Parts: sequence; structure tokens; C-alpha cells
Amino acid sequence: MAFERLKQWARALKREVVALWIAARDPRTPLGARIVAALVAAYALSPIDLIPDFIPVLGLLDDLLIVPLGILLAVRLIPPALMAAFRRRAGGLQDRPRSLAAAGIIVAIWVLALLLAGAAFLRRGAAG
Repeated sequence: MAFERLKQWARALKREVVALWIAARDPRTPLGARIVAALVAAYALSPIDLIPDFIPVLGLLDDLLIVPLGILLAVRLIPPALMAAFRRRAGGLQDRPRSLAAAGIIVAIWVLALLLAGAAFLRRGAAG
């Protein structure tokens, strides 16, 4: 029973993300809401996680906390009638969109973090 509720919650989140993806591209959506919706949708639809799931606790934190809170914020910024229309459109889509741009940004963040860690390691080794 609890597993079925969890699956329904996950399906609802996926629909909300697609609805936000649609909202971010609709000129009727207020600018601030479009920006938040675009950021949340891009992150959630990215095929690469910022925090990989294999990292204990933190890996699931984005899926269980960051994405739902981002969705909640974005949905609150979008007028309810518009959000209802976006949800209907999202329910009718056959294919879930992907955000390759967000994946590229996430890869760039990881590369930058690795470069900074490497530079700090080399500086520490040169000083010692």
C-alpha cells in the first residue's frame, strides 16, 4: 500500500516537472515564475544528477528534497488556472523532455570542482 502511494507521488512529480517545462516556455507565465520553472525543470529533466545517487544520503537528497521544494515554489508562482492548463498538456505528452543543457552545466560544475580540488591538492603538496 505505501509502495503504491510512493509510485503515485513519483508519477505526480514527473507530471509537475513536465508542466513546469511547458510553463517556462509559455509567455503567459509571469517572468519570475518562468525563470524558477525553467531552473527546476532543467535540473529535474537533466539526465545527470548534480549529486550522484550512489553518494550515501546526499545522493537522494536532491530527489527527495530539492526537486519537490523547487516544484512547490514554482507552482506557487504560477497562476492556478495557467498551472491547471499546463498540467493537462503535460498529461497528454507521450515523451518526457530531456534537458541536455542542464546536463552540460552539471558536467561543467563537476569539472570545475575537480579542477579546484586538484589545484588545492597541488598547492598543498608544493607547500609541504
